[in-house]
Amino acid sequence: MMNRKEDQGDRAIEDIKNECKEKGLPAPDISWRGVDLGDFQQTKEVFAALASEEARLDILVLSSGINANQFRQAITSLETYLTLIFFADLCRLAASGVDGHMSVNAFGHFLAINQLYPLLRKTSKIANAPAPRIVFESSEMHRFAPSNVHFGSLEEINDETIDPTQLYGRTKLAMICYTKAILEKVIKPNNDNIYILAVHPGAVNTEMQEQWTQAYPGVVGSAIKAVSVGFSRDPEQGSYSALYAALSDEIIEKNWNGYYLIDPAKEGKESAQGSDKWLIAALWDLSHRLIKEKVGQDALAEWSS
Repeated sequence: MMNRKEDQGDRAIEDIKNECKEKGLPAPDISWRGVDLGDFQQTKEVFAALASEEARLDILVLSSGINANQFRQAITSLETYLTLIFFADLCRLAASGVDGHMSVNAFGHFLAINQLYPLLRKTSKIANAPAPRIVFESSEMHRFAPSNVHFGSLEEINDETIDPTQLYGRTKLAMICYTKAILEKVIKPNNDNIYILAVHPGAVNTEMQEQWTQAYPGVVGSAIKAVSVGFSRDPEQGSYSALYAALSDEIIEKNWNGYYLIDPAKEGKESAQGSDKWLIAALWDLSHRLIKEKVGQDALAEWSS
């Protein structure tokens, strides 16, 4: 289990063990370590260590819990399953010096995948092992990304005039773009038996809905929160799309690699931005440049290693 606050991790571990006990399931083997995805140096070190320590990685689910919020303010979570690893994070100002939304939800996820990718490739070569899967928890809110987004520079990313909903939408768009980029630039050229998908979980009734009141103080934020909660799924329902993408045999049977799903077994259609090859290439290049600038030229593992 990976998250920034150990007390939250301890509570989650206890909940998981208690639920397994109640259902008569074997006691799960869970260990804890801390990581802040907004700190690129720490993210590199933690995930590189994980990649070197573990024998295999079958399922990687990247699930951001950030909602719309003011510039550089975010509540985030990443769920990483290594036959079950969870990460949950609370980040107000990204240590990377990059907008908190993009730093954690996009660039931090990208760096985590990069460091774990050699382990995913190793797992894919194990005899009779199922193809490893990478799943991004994106959102239909990716349609609210700024119309002029071009992923060209740090100055663009750190634009303080961008609306909170657009900040959130931009990260969800980035997740879809990463899905396309990794498929076309890594998986296909290397003939890797690895699947990558993006999914829409639906609006989920969790504490993240509180961020609407921070993003839009006053009556507007309270009204948006009330509507969101009223039409939200519960957390279990909100997990179904990711679980389907991570576990269903239909993904392999239908060869849904690089797809965007809006519900279990339901193919979605991303926005024009989400399939724009130039925008996808720009995000790919910017991600490499920014992380190397912040961490060093050796920050990223070779995608073909």
